[in-house]
Amino acid sequence: MFHGCKEIQPKIPYLPDSSGNINHLTIVMSEKSWNSFLGARTRKLLSTPYHGLPFDEPQFSVKFIPQKIFTGFAKNSRNIIWFVKDTIGRFELIENMMAKPQLVARVSGEDDEIQAFYLNENIELLKASISKVEQKEKIRRIMKSPSDNKELINKFQISITYPSAYKIFKDTVNFLWMQKPILKGHMNIIAYTLPLNTLKGIIKKRIPAIRDSIGRVYIPGRLPGSYMITEKAYRPYFFKTQIKGNLTYLTKGTWEVANDFMAGPFINYMVRDTSKNRWIVLEGFTFAPSISKRDYMFELNTILGSVKFK
Repeated sequence: MFHGCKEIQPKIPYLPDSSGNINHLTIVMSEKSWNSFLGARTRKLLSTPYHGLPFDEPQFSVKFIPQKIFTGFAKNSRNIIWFVKDTIGRFELIENMMAKPQLVARVSGEDDEIQAFYLNENIELLKASISKVEQKEKIRRIMKSPSDNKELINKFQISITYPSAYKIFKDTVNFLWMQKPILKGHMNIIAYTLPLNTLKGIIKKRIPAIRDSIGRVYIPGRLPGSYMITEKAYRPYFFKTQIKGNLTYLTKGTWEVANDFMAGPFINYMVRDTSKNRWIVLEGFTFAPSISKRDYMFELNTILGSVKFK
């Protein structure tokens, strides 16, 4: 007689949901280390400004937790940099160690200098990994109430993932403008297309010129004769990258309104769509005077980076 065998599946340990605001990091080390060389070095390495803002704001907000009280809910933070005394020096990135989703960077070494060395050697990897985690988390939050508007698909055959709070503000033949109200201002997404030969010449000159011409036609200011332009006194950041395999020029900078007193940060994606012999231009800009703009621009960057071609 044969008896049936039942495969026993290993139990997956329960992990609580992680917590924390977007772009917030928890730093765990001893108080002595935090108040001396290791703490100072860590704060300096993490103080990189977020590119493209009118005034410097750090890429990440940092919260220190002493090693001795790193228990309970403190372990549920989504991004943790944990300094551990160990005879073996190393840098490790561990996903979903104590909560989910979570990224723990564990920096080990027998003293503060060795731990600082391993953090310094891996800081760019760490920042890129945290940014990737935070973009996924932002998309997850957006998907709780995503927009179901079809204008981008119908007009440009593309889609992006964005919250339902964005509403159509202007819709013309080759230009779409969506806007979301925020405290003391608004966030904006615009989209349009350009012929492939539009970007011939020096990119760093052509992109601001194109932005200014679009602003003159489609984005008026509050006063007669005013319109959006690229701020002349603030040099934009230009990056060459790819989105879904398509050549993309990414520009971060500051906009202002000609003949008026309005300004703020923008992020501009020019994505080459060779199948349709065109550039798809997606831009996000924020008007939020006197308040922090990092998280607003991070949201816009995440939304624009989600573009898909239909």
